[in-house]
Amino acid sequence: MSLCPCGSNLEFEACCGPIIAGAPAQTAEALMRSRYSAYVKKEYGHLEKSLSETQRKDFDVADSKRWAETSEWQGLTIHQVEKGGVNDDQGMVHFTAKFRTEGKEHDHIEAALFAREEGRWVYAGYIQPKGTPVRREEPKVGRNDPCPCGSGKKYKKCCGVKE
Repeated sequence: MSLCPCGSNLEFEACCGPIIAGAPAQTAEALMRSRYSAYVKKEYGHLEKSLSETQRKDFDVADSKRWAETSEWQGLTIHQVEKGGVNDDQGMVHFTAKFRTEGKEHDHIEAALFAREEGRWVYAGYIQPKGTPVRREEPKVGRNDPCPCGSGKKYKKCCGVKE
């Protein structure tokens, strides 16, 4: 017996194992955890079966297999769960899956959407992340300030010229 790769601190056979084997997940989070474990355990059939009908149309077994087999899976962190309980029909799980590929560390961060189809939880997509705010490190150059390029001209007569 071994601990489940999903990080639940439960034995695999008492956590994600039955879901990967075909038992329905009780919650959206349980399905999310089983999908992560399926990548670790290279259970591609579960990855496909746990997708919504719409998501299944774009599923590529070869791509999933390549990602799973060329990655060293390092852990799953669940940050937030909204709905997705036993009595819900929809839910969201915000998570980070850590992995290493070609010697480089990666974080796959996602707000995954889940829904019920025919009474079973399925992965239904994700929420597109908003752009990361740009933070200016230097003070903004004014029109009449010297140009930062070093030309000696005013910014408005050099790099700040609007065409």
